[in-house]
Amino acid sequence: MLQPNDVITKAAQSADIVINAANVDHLGAVITLVTALEHSGKLLIHTSGSSVVADHADGAYGAEPLAEDDFFEPVPFRRARVDMNRYVRQAAIDKGIRTIVICPSMIYGEGKGAQVNSDQIPKLIDIAKHIGAGPYFGAGLNRYSNVYIDDLIDLYILAIEKAPGGSFFFAENGSNSFIEIAKMISNYLGLDGKITDLTVEHVINDYGEGARLGVTSNSMVKSINARLFGWHPHGPSLEKYLENKQVS
Repeated sequence: MLQPNDVITKAAQSADIVINAANVDHLGAVITLVTALEHSGKLLIHTSGSSVVADHADGAYGAEPLAEDDFFEPVPFRRARVDMNRYVRQAAIDKGIRTIVICPSMIYGEGKGAQVNSDQIPKLIDIAKHIGAGPYFGAGLNRYSNVYIDDLIDLYILAIEKAPGGSFFFAENGSNSFIEIAKMISNYLGLDGKITDLTVEHVINDYGEGARLGVTSNSMVKSINARLFGWHPHGPSLEKYLENKQVS
């Protein structure tokens, strides 16, 4: 009986291009993929996430955008993800694989495959439906960069076509504070702009440290490398997207 690692290995070795977008923090899967493709020269794209640059602002504003080549010190909870990104990129030198890391910011828009919803925005909408107001956390002044899903797909296609091994790309096309997002969601749901603050302790207790970094921190990035390669995001802003989205 094939074990999960055997299934991943067989699938990777039979593919021309491998894109890992299943779990950004599953070290075992990443090691298996790199091992399977060693010295093949094939393309492996690993999907990360911009909370690698998140902080512990807990609703306060306090971040300047970071570009791909800027130095930063991750919070301890995200150290493993940063190390994984470096491992994948280093495999371009040590393992003979054309490895690329793409690091999206907050994604919005509907997916085209089995997983239709992204992470933060749909969950915030669900909370708003439950409490009858757009939620924000602490002061709600913390900001996250964001990217429309179709623009993100364009970046993957561009990376496949042009990017050399070892490349690292942030994906963003703007940013919003969480109090702004709360108002957008409230208007989208027809709640007349009603918003409310939830405590950081509530987030940690109910959803864990990962959620804390996802909604109470600042995660501000700049897609310098992507734009240098010719990436031109053209999708609607988060505000325009929610204005035109039908309530489901």
